[in-house]
Amino acid sequence: MTLTLEALNRVRAAEFERALGEVFERSPWVAGRVAPARPFATVEDLHAAMVAAVRRASRDERLALLRAHPDLAGRAARAGALSPASVAEQSSAGLDRLDDAEFARFGRLNAAYREKFGFPFIIAVRRHDKHAILAAFETRLLNTSEQEIATALAQVFEIARLRLDWLVSAR
Repeated sequence: MTLTLEALNRVRAAEFERALGEVFERSPWVAGRVAPARPFATVEDLHAAMVAAVRRASRDERLALLRAHPDLAGRAARAGALSPASVAEQSSAGLDRLDDAEFARFGRLNAAYREKFGFPFIIAVRRHDKHAILAAFETRLLNTSEQEIATALAQVFEIARLRLDWLVSAR
């Protein structure tokens, strides 16, 4: 379902939050915080406001946002427990069609990443295939905690932009 920016600018704050609540994975508070800033002239302005809301959030809130994301090709994916947006995103990169060895490799990398950073590996999978994702996993495991928080948030912002582009039309 595509929403128009014009309609989003007019609805009640609760409806706005409900409509855009999954743009940032399982974190409707982001949409809730930008609702009072309406009207937005462009989808880019809406995205910028949402990014600014996350940047202004406390460190704990930003970490909770990162932790709200599912593991890539993880148990939740195999169990069908992902959000519809995450299902579409992971399948676009072929993560729903991994062989057993690839699935095991993702499992090992997910575990190592979570152990080191305390949140799941996040990447805008629509922009990558499984090989590029695995390479990014290996590279990013070398980051410091602060570097990886910044990198993961940048990926969250890119994912949100892609979701907004899919969900909201300018007219």
